[in-house]
Amino acid sequence: MKSPQHCVFQDRAASKRRWLPWARKVTKTSVLPLVLACAVPFAFAQVPAAISPASILARTKVLASDEFEGRAPGSPGEEKTVAYLVREFKRLGLQPGNPDGTYLQDVPLVGITSHSTLSFDINGKTVPMASINDFVGPTSRVSPHVAAKDSDVFFLGYGVIAPEFNWDDFKGVDVRGKTVVMLVNDPPVNDPQTGQLDPKIFGGKAMTYYGRWTYKYEIAASHGAAACLIVHETGPAAYPFAVIIGSRSRENFELHTPDGNRDHLAMEGWLTLEAATRLFAACGQDFATLKKAALSRDFKPVPLGAKASFTIDSELRNVDSKNVVARLPGSDPKLRDEHVVYTAHWDHLGRNPKLEGDQIYNGAADNAAGVAVMLELAQAFRALPSAQQPKRSILFLSVTAEEKGLLGSRFYAQRPLYPLTKTLANINMDGANPFGPTRDMATIGFGASTLDDVGTAVAVGQGRTMAPETHPENGYYYRSDHFEFAKVGVPAYYAKSGTHFIGKHPDFGEKLIQDYIAKDYHKVTDEVRPDWTFEGAAQDTEFLLQVGLRVANGDTWPEWRPGNEFKARRDAMMNSAKQ
Repeated sequence: MKSPQHCVFQDRAASKRRWLPWARKVTKTSVLPLVLACAVPFAFAQVPAAISPASILARTKVLASDEFEGRAPGSPGEEKTVAYLVREFKRLGLQPGNPDGTYLQDVPLVGITSHSTLSFDINGKTVPMASINDFVGPTSRVSPHVAAKDSDVFFLGYGVIAPEFNWDDFKGVDVRGKTVVMLVNDPPVNDPQTGQLDPKIFGGKAMTYYGRWTYKYEIAASHGAAACLIVHETGPAAYPFAVIIGSRSRENFELHTPDGNRDHLAMEGWLTLEAATRLFAACGQDFATLKKAALSRDFKPVPLGAKASFTIDSELRNVDSKNVVARLPGSDPKLRDEHVVYTAHWDHLGRNPKLEGDQIYNGAADNAAGVAVMLELAQAFRALPSAQQPKRSILFLSVTAEEKGLLGSRFYAQRPLYPLTKTLANINMDGANPFGPTRDMATIGFGASTLDDVGTAVAVGQGRTMAPETHPENGYYYRSDHFEFAKVGVPAYYAKSGTHFIGKHPDFGEKLIQDYIAKDYHKVTDEVRPDWTFEGAAQDTEFLLQVGLRVANGDTWPEWRPGNEFKARRDAMMNSAKQ
């Protein structure tokens, strides 16, 4: 999300390859607000009667209510959320999605609440950093205590190793045991002829995976660093530092691993811009000058002449979290063992007893609204006449711990309940349009697969236009659950409402997005608003219904476009299934 999320590649080598310009994602920061997600002039008579704006609003109110306590994994809010979803799936007449006869998939997590200290020694003078005000520095290691003392500090620019762009910010420097400082996002490289961002270098305007903070931690860990500190800047990060505080300074989660993530960095941290500028100045360096130098391929790591010391004491607990899954069997006996999977994460940030006043992160847009749309979709599928029921089976998968690193979707992708070789596509929902219908839609990662052709055709049928996302520089492609399906090769689709609202000023939609990111994203203010109607969400629900139906009834399977990063994985998967 989004929003910072920790998504580690199963194949670390893949993270070093080029991420094509269209391979981006909607993080929750823009996804949620973009939760305004699709639209065009359309009459509600076109929407199946089973799809109701009032119904979507009512479900959102339930999931985003204080009673559900912000829906944090491992909390009473999870118990209430899971029980509600199971109850709703049963009421709608959907079958248990787990072959074991239940609506649940167990997702074993480890909760890690880190308490960190950080200071720098510069020429015998100690420069302390204040937790929260200057830095956020959790660990993902499953250990009660990690520490480092007098770790040499290096500035590594953007921390990117991208052979296809002839780019290497490490230049062979040994960073084992060291603390590395990096900039967020990709290096913005201009074309010398035009003076504009060069689309052939990284993604041009669009963020590639090299720009994601998760990549920075992965590449630093693979080179043996003790810690990685990313300098936060609101523009390149796509969200304010308050989002990092709300997401990373409290309990974080990891999937259970046999080694307890010993190969991860001891500290996965962020520095505020002010703290980084102060640190560089104390080291006799000018941050702005070094940042500019990092735009060149010739940039070499800069030893700052400082030594970092940090401690992280962590409270650990095992959490038996749940994915909730329901199934609508296909109508064709020959095809019903093949699936189209809809995903929407049910979790949010829970409650923070340290806050004064409102302590509950209700997550109305993120992602109570998306789950409400999923339930509305399930209702719409069930209401279809028998002759129009999908030939292939539909799986409705509401996943846990998206906010903590796409963990529920990653767990399913690694341990699918139904073979991925018989999974045609994933269609993801993160947020929903709580306002009115729009004339346009946007696809995150437009051009990635033939699913775009399906989505474009459905949008046109609604009288709408389809276009690539408006803010590819924010890296949204890597910040929601579809990414975990894409990483293992399954064609994944993530469309959002557009910004051109019918009867509204042209700037109305963009202002909604920016206001949401600045004021409500990952804050306790993400609550149901009195002006929410969800008429746009109903329009989008019809869109999602039609896309899923076309895929489930199609004569051909969705495919990645040639050159897509995930195509080789899908091809290998499908070829092995034929042997």
